[in-house]
Amino acid sequence: MKKILSSMGNALKHFGQSVVKGDIWVRLSAVIMGAGYLGRRQIIKGILMTLVELVFIVYMATVGMPALSKFGTLGTVQYDSVFNLITMKNEVNDYDHSFKILLIGVITLVLIVGFLVIYLANMINVYKLQCAKKEGRHINTFKEDMRSYINEKFHITLLFLPCAGVLIFTIIPLIIMIAVAFTNYDQGHMPPAALFTWVGFRNFKTLFTSTTTITFGYAFRKVLSWTFIWAFFATFTAYLGGILLAMFINNQKTKLPKLWRTLFVITIAVPQFVSLLLVRNFFATTGIVNTICSNIGLTGFLQQIGLVGSHLNYIPFLTDPNWAKFMIIIINIWIGVPYQMLIATGVLMNIPAELVESARIDGAGPFQVFRKITMPYMLFITGPSLITQFIANINNFNVIYLLTQDVYKTSNQALANSNAKEVDLLVTWLFRLTSEYYNYKMASVIGCVVFVICAAFTLIAFRRMIKGDKEESFQ
Repeated sequence: MKKILSSMGNALKHFGQSVVKGDIWVRLSAVIMGAGYLGRRQIIKGILMTLVELVFIVYMATVGMPALSKFGTLGTVQYDSVFNLITMKNEVNDYDHSFKILLIGVITLVLIVGFLVIYLANMINVYKLQCAKKEGRHINTFKEDMRSYINEKFHITLLFLPCAGVLIFTIIPLIIMIAVAFTNYDQGHMPPAALFTWVGFRNFKTLFTSTTTITFGYAFRKVLSWTFIWAFFATFTAYLGGILLAMFINNQKTKLPKLWRTLFVITIAVPQFVSLLLVRNFFATTGIVNTICSNIGLTGFLQQIGLVGSHLNYIPFLTDPNWAKFMIIIINIWIGVPYQMLIATGVLMNIPAELVESARIDGAGPFQVFRKITMPYMLFITGPSLITQFIANINNFNVIYLLTQDVYKTSNQALANSNAKEVDLLVTWLFRLTSEYYNYKMASVIGCVVFVICAAFTLIAFRRMIKGDKEESFQ
């Protein structure tokens, strides 16, 4: 943040210097952006900058300003359709579309910021041209500048498209999502039939409120706690399982290691959604697993010890909240371990052999080698990947949704009032609010909360992980 503020301060300082010390061409560039280049006989640059300015002015006059003028209210004219007896047709009035106003308004604000950056850079550049001409230094032509972007400035050329893609497909949608969180955009305020407007922090207050009629606070606490429990167990069970499996397969005493490795890799080759849907059918109420458990007497035994209700003749693998949470974690181990096994295999092969050998000479057993050498080395190498997997599991939509959708029904009325279930993660709750109940305002609020949680955890975890110099320990 300090670097950003410092860069902005330097840019404004250079801009002020350009205005004060610039000649007539530099000052004229404040009005006509291409004037500074045209005055130095750089015709192509001058035309391009003038075109950029003209396009921006035309856009603002025709699209940008009309949207910004309604941005404060997100529209006031309601949709209306009247049947015209003369034309015998339905005639629609010139109504406002709240979401279009929001979308175009956000895009316009981003374009204004981008134009201001170009405007400041243009003033600074034309002043540099003035100084270069006064000092007798060479001024690059347009062709020379273009050639530099495939030579010494080639990194800028490579980064242009990715940065533009991030801006268009990530930053702008993210800003729009955040903006929706401050509106009343839901099924009762659905454009174009209805308008929605700004409501401030009301939705955030609703998310943390628990009353007789508003249960979002209760649902949020339940879903958030399960999200963290799921992310922890899903990450570390797969992580430790993958390491142990890799150690087992790579052990010299293990026979046919290639066969074992191939069998586990096959699970990766099968698309995850196919595997999850098959497993969901296996553990269904009338699925093959319940049939086997009933035939061997396991269902009756679980009834006797109180793990299955006496009124049930099956094990509620995916229909009871406690059983469903347990099974989701177990199934995820089967899905996640092969990935970790492949990663761990590569890392284990690079553990310095002299470290292990010296530990064995000193009398360390297999468990001590694992605890003092293998795990620290694995965490040192795969630590960033572990953090990424934890964040990915917080947002792991596939496993939860595909295993429980149309199978699990909540009996908790407080959760049902908020359109949530005991097995929901924040991301699946968000998805259900949008796709099934069209409650975009609360979905956006939850999306903002998920973003803050993931960003905070990532920053803290990475900062602690890269703190100090741990590399010397494994040299």
